Amino acid sequence: MRVGIGFDVHPFVDEGPLYLGGIKVDYKYGLKGHSDADVLIHSLIDAILGAMGKGDIGDLFPDTEQKYENIRSIKLLDTVVNIMFNNNYKLVNADIVVLAQEPKIKKYKNKIENNLSDILKINTTHLNLKATTTEGLGFIGRVEGIGAQAIVLLQENK
Repeated sequence: MRVGIGFDVHPFVDEGPLYLGGIKVDYKYGLKGHSDADVLIHSLIDAILGAMGKGDIGDLFPDTEQKYENIRSIKLLDTVVNIMFNNNYKLVNADIVVLAQEPKIKKYKNKIENNLSDILKINTTHLNLKATTTEGLGFIGRVEGIGAQAIVLLQENK
């Protein structure tokens, strides 16, 4: 068994859509990033890569490469899941927390969990998504951006 943890933050921008877990969230701001800046997926990718000892998202998908500009993070996750399977690992479970004062993601929770479980090839009972605010503290509390943290447990298939 191998454990990995991932963390990501992105600031809000006035233009562009907001994606969380590959799902478009109806909100007045988008997130700034080289890709679609889906912090939830970025933290999950880092957790999976970390558990395998394969570096991080920046190693695999550098923001200096044009081909990743504005790419949907869901495509990056799909690539990482294929790497995971090709290295004889399977995801046992994932626990993810979104840190956001706004927007509230409760109404998107089931869609995000279903979307991620399909890509990860796991039952939704092996995926837990939660959200919290920072009670008005820091850049997240001032509604300047969103953060996410993920932890995963992988099992090596022998």
